[in-house]
Amino acid sequence: MNKTALILEGGGFRGLFTSGVLDYFLENQIRFPYVIGVSMGACNGASYISNQHGRNRIVNIDFVKDSRYMSYRRLFFKGELFGMDFIFDEIPSGIVPYDFKTFEESEQVFKVVVTDIESGQPIYIDKGGSISLMDALQASASLPFISKPVWIENKPCLDGGISDSIPIEKALEDGNEKVVIILTQPRDFKKTETHASSLVKLWYRKYPEMKRLLLERHENYNKARERIFELERQGRAFLIEPKSNIPAGRIEKDRDVLEASFAMGYLAAKESAERLELFLKT
Repeated sequence: MNKTALILEGGGFRGLFTSGVLDYFLENQIRFPYVIGVSMGACNGASYISNQHGRNRIVNIDFVKDSRYMSYRRLFFKGELFGMDFIFDEIPSGIVPYDFKTFEESEQVFKVVVTDIESGQPIYIDKGGSISLMDALQASASLPFISKPVWIENKPCLDGGISDSIPIEKALEDGNEKVVIILTQPRDFKKTETHASSLVKLWYRKYPEMKRLLLERHENYNKARERIFELERQGRAFLIEPKSNIPAGRIEKDRDVLEASFAMGYLAAKESAERLELFLKT
């Protein structure tokens, strides 16, 4: 498995699919030396690195109707849908403790992707660096319009998926020869142009590069997927993807829908296990 990267796409609550995949990986001791994640994918990856089976399922399903976790009232009065202090401080520090010790002692490389909204460039935050894990995860998971920027090294940052939705090139640049990618959209998905271009131009008028990224996001995302399929044809990429649309949307409060999304990911990993083993040995 040397020089094989695990890449985790984001997608809001569609990321429960990835949670299911990673729980299957942990149950079966499927580990990767290099893991890079975006947004919800990064949050999933953090609990995978800390070897905490079931943690992502608990955090993202059990609290979904807790107003401290998600509240439209907060969005109206404070400009953020999610209670970031609750999610990235109170939960990991005590309610559902995060195993920082195991995370820090892991030999796995772990990188979190965030977007600098001033320059429009992705920032790749390394495990063990000067930036705290929870600050990195919060920035990567801060979605446009419904989150406030998180300051990383004096730069305002948001969702890593804005600038690098599926960080394949970064994984290859870092010396990985092959990649395993967990996607949160089915194979035939094509992202379309945003219908909120006027809102984008107004909301991010002070950040022209951010505005450009959001308006061009469908093109960049579709190109990234084309690159994935090219690598797959070359035998350098292995994809675990939903066979149909994941039940959960980017924002979701229905617990049954979230449970179904998790189960879909677990089953996809189980069904892919033999082929994945062969890919990793080849």
